[in-house]
Amino acid sequence: MLVYNRIALVGIELDEYQVIKSNYNGHIIWHQSIPKIVVKDGVLFMEKENGIGMLPVDKVIYYGIYDADFDFITGLALWNGPCFPNPIGMMDCRLKIPCLVKALQFTNFGSARGFISADAEMNVQNDTVAKWGNWHCGENKHRFTGNWKSEFAATIEPYFQGEAVRIMIIGNHIWQIKLEGTTWLKSIHPDSACFMEVDQDLLKDTQHIMKHMNMDMIGTDYIVCSDGSKQLLEVNHIPNVTRFEEIRLAYLETIIKWISE
Repeated sequence: MLVYNRIALVGIELDEYQVIKSNYNGHIIWHQSIPKIVVKDGVLFMEKENGIGMLPVDKVIYYGIYDADFDFITGLALWNGPCFPNPIGMMDCRLKIPCLVKALQFTNFGSARGFISADAEMNVQNDTVAKWGNWHCGENKHRFTGNWKSEFAATIEPYFQGEAVRIMIIGNHIWQIKLEGTTWLKSIHPDSACFMEVDQDLLKDTQHIMKHMNMDMIGTDYIVCSDGSKQLLEVNHIPNVTRFEEIRLAYLETIIKWISE
């Protein structure tokens, strides 16, 4: 008799949930926000989708970034059961500044960064960018020259002039995306963002970061500068998979295959 695992989908949107559900005959617990969990004697218990109580879970698929998700990810890591992506990698990447510090140990394209404490002031002669907070969505960045006082603890880096690109890897699928925007802030969301030929040096760099940071999926943002040099900007542990249909389908294919293994 075939026995199916009980899987949990956390953060998965409705359209993707329906595709996964149609390809799986077992029991699914689906939460679009962070659920309560208990890890006891090596077993992960998760609150029911509806009703009172918790059920043991065999596998977890997590997708999303929430204000208070770090403790949840830590709980998944302590459970040490089958989870996609790997929660150890997500722990290392969820807090943006520690993530960058670690990634800079593995990249070939990392210039030195500075740091400023909250309520501290600094004066710079060159075009400079400060980044703070724990959102990987193009937010919490400030470009300045001269004197500046920071409200938050932030990293400091030169403003790199050039083409912004993202290397994305999900399973065996690889893409390079040209990031766009009407200001100096570039992202994956504008209509003009598009696929482009994969730079093999950036791909190898991303694969190296991915391996050493225990990640199952990754989106690394780089600047290809006007002089041909390259600079790592940041590492995304939960890169956007719904912006392009090709990526969405590849993500679903990877998840459905992983569930059945």
